[in-house]
Formats: sequence, structure tokens, C-alpha cells
Amino acid sequence: MESLLAFFSEHREMIYFIILAVFVGVEVIGGVPTVLHTPLMSGANAIHGVVIVGAIYVMLQVDPENYLALVLGFLAVLLGTLNVVGGFVVTDRMLEMFKKK
Repeated sequence: MESLLAFFSEHREMIYFIILAVFVGVEVIGGVPTVLHTPLMSGANAIHGVVIVGAIYVMLQVDPENYLALVLGFLAVLLGTLNVVGGFVVTDRMLEMFKKK
């Protein structure tokens, strides 16, 4: 418990920044019209390629004996990949709606 409190006191500014980013994100997404929601989300999902690259980079720096970090990195790569693929699938389906038959 003491280590958790020490972490919060050492990284107070970072925690405030994350909380503020969550509130700003909710307000920005809440103001998006329904018609633009799907293109916005498919584009945001495609940006998650940065998460994949970051997770791979972090996994390369981790000690091979640190199984928790390796498992979390693998999950980050897996979920990021699913998000990127999902973004492209949604974009493809959305663009199919506008093609002439």
C-alpha cells in the first residue's frame, strides 16, 4: 500500500494529465454527430498502429525473465492489432455503402 501511495505522489502530474485527457476525450467524442461517428472511430482505430509499434519496442527492452511484462506486451500487441484490423474492416464496409451498384 505504501508503494502505491509513493507512486501516486511521485507521478501526480502524470495522473492529473491522464484524468484531464479522459474528460476532454469524453467531451470531444460526445460532440460528434452520429453521421461522423463511424469514420472518426475507424480512423482512430487505424492510429492504434502506434500502440503496436510502442508495445513491440517496450517488449524488446524487457528482461526475458520478466514474464508479466512480456505477457502484458503481448496482449498490447494483440489487442492493438485487432483494433487496427477492425478499423480497416469498418472503413471498408462504410466505403462499400457509397459505391454504385
